[in-house]
Amino acid sequence: MLREDVFVISQAVDWIKEQPVWLCTVLNTYGSSPRSPGSLLVAKQNGQYVGSLSGGCIEEDFIQRIKNIDYVSRSQVVRYGRGGIETKVNLPCDGSLDVLIEYLPNNEKSLHYLVEIQNALLGYSAIIKKVTLPQSGEIHIANKSEQPTQIERDGDKIQLYIAAPPRLIIAGISTVGAYCANFALTLGFEVIICDHREDELARFAPQIPPQVEVVSLFPARYLEEQGCSPNTAIVSLTHDPRIDDLTLMESVNTDAFYIGAMGSVRTSARRRERLIASGGMTEEEIERIHAPIGIPIGSKTPPEIALAIMADIVAYKNGVTSSDTAYKTKKLMGIN
Repeated sequence: MLREDVFVISQAVDWIKEQPVWLCTVLNTYGSSPRSPGSLLVAKQNGQYVGSLSGGCIEEDFIQRIKNIDYVSRSQVVRYGRGGIETKVNLPCDGSLDVLIEYLPNNEKSLHYLVEIQNALLGYSAIIKKVTLPQSGEIHIANKSEQPTQIERDGDKIQLYIAAPPRLIIAGISTVGAYCANFALTLGFEVIICDHREDELARFAPQIPPQVEVVSLFPARYLEEQGCSPNTAIVSLTHDPRIDDLTLMESVNTDAFYIGAMGSVRTSARRRERLIASGGMTEEEIERIHAPIGIPIGSKTPPEIALAIMADIVAYKNGVTSSDTAYKTKKLMGIN
C-alpha cells in the first residue's frame, strides 16, 4: 500500500496532465492539531481532493474556497484556526495551522515539478523545495552531507526538505529483530523483514505488525536484486553465519547509511576474519559494519538490545557519528 504522501503526489501527477491543481502542505501547527507539519492535500477546482490538512476540521471550508478560485497566486500561506480563518468545525483546543498553498497550472513545468517531488518521496532522490512567496516553487537536489530539516521559514522564504522516510531492512527474523521492527515503525521507518526460512517467519508472525513488509527470500539475494537507497539501514540479527556473513558481504555494495550485525566482541572479531579471508572484503568495507551493534547501554534482554540497536541507527541517521565519546566505548562493551 502506498504511503499517503506518495498517493497524494501521484494523484497530483495524474491530474496536472489535464487540469490545474492546488498543492497544499501543512507548514506549522500551534496547539492541538490532528495533522503534523508536512501533511499534504491536492485538490481540483471541482472540489475533488485527496489527502488531509486537519483530519476534517478545515477541509470543507478550504475546498469551497478552491471551488470559488480564491487561491490563484502561485504560492501563499493561509492560517486556519486561532488568529486565522475560522470554520464551522474548529481545530481542537484552540489550535491553528499554517498551510502553504501552491497553484500549479496545467503545463509541462508543473508536471516536472510534481514528478521531482514524487521521485523524492519514492526514495529515488532527496530534494529541497524552495518557495519565495508569492512565486512558484523551485526544486534543488539536496546534498548528501546536508542535515535535513523538514521545514524552514524565514518571512516569505520557505524551504522544505523532501525525501522518502528512512527504511530498515531486517535480514533474518529473530526475537531481537521482531522488537526492532516494532520500535522502527514507531520511529517512522518503513520496515522490511527478509527471510527465506518459512518456518521462522511463521513462528514470529504474531509478533510482526501488519505494516511490516515480509519478503520470503534469502536476504543477500534480496539485496543483490533490489539494492537499497541511501536512507536505508540494514541489520542482520540471526547469529547464523550463513545468513549474517552473506548479508554483510552484499550490504557493503549498497548505499545504506547503516550496516550492522549482532554478536559479542569475540563473535564480531571472528566474523571480521572470515569476511576478509573468505569474503574478500577490504578494511574500508569492514569499517562500514557496526559490530558489536548498538550503543552501550548494558542491554541484556531482547527488547533492551533492540532499543540499543535502534538508538544507534537513529543517531547515524541524524548525523551523530563515532567521533562522539559514547561511540568510542561501544567496541569495548559487547552487546550480545
